[in-house]
Amino acid sequence: MDLRGKQKRYLRARANHFRPVFSIGKNGLSPIWLEEVGGAIEYRELMKVNVLQNADVTVDDVKNYIENNSDISVVQTIGSVLLLFKPAEKENNQKISKDVFKL
Repeated sequence: MDLRGKQKRYLRARANHFRPVFSIGKNGLSPIWLEEVGGAIEYRELMKVNVLQNADVTVDDVKNYIENNSDISVVQTIGSVLLLFKPAEKENNQKISKDVFKL
């Protein structure tokens, strides 16, 4: 999903006070980890992921892995933190995505 600049700015502003929900450590990336992230983002729509210092992967590796193996968008990377967005499929969970698509 391609987001326009205005949409990305809105999402970054909404996530400014968020803390990372998931971390990537020495176990690295796996399909199971991506499933867990996909399940959590279905309810949240917007969340942060932290890449720990002891991780064998870089932030760019994580970004490419997420974007190539799922329909989750990486909105921003700051240092070792990635901001992820995916519109929820259930209408009850679509709190942020409704506002994003209006922009």
